[in-house]
Amino acid sequence: MTPTHMNIMLAFTISLLGMLIYRSHLMASLLCLEGMMMSLFIMTTLIALNTCSPLINIMPIILLVFAACEAAVGLALLVSISNTYGLDYVHNLNLLQC
Repeated sequence: MTPTHMNIMLAFTISLLGMLIYRSHLMASLLCLEGMMMSLFIMTTLIALNTCSPLINIMPIILLVFAACEAAVGLALLVSISNTYGLDYVHNLNLLQC
């Protein structure tokens, strides 16, 4: 395993740990999700460059589209929740009443 692959796996692991530890704020959770998606994007791009299959070349683009959709929905929820409640604490929100 190359050092590049190890660094990307380490970035994914740190983002996952950040998601598990700092989940009290919605903004921190969204940033950790973006870090996870970007490390997955870089990993799939590296895998696509090393393989000769033409079908695998579309996977990084599909992953990037899903990451952009996730970011747009997450930011829309952040703006909606912060305008409604005035804060972005996840623990104070009851998602069944939103």
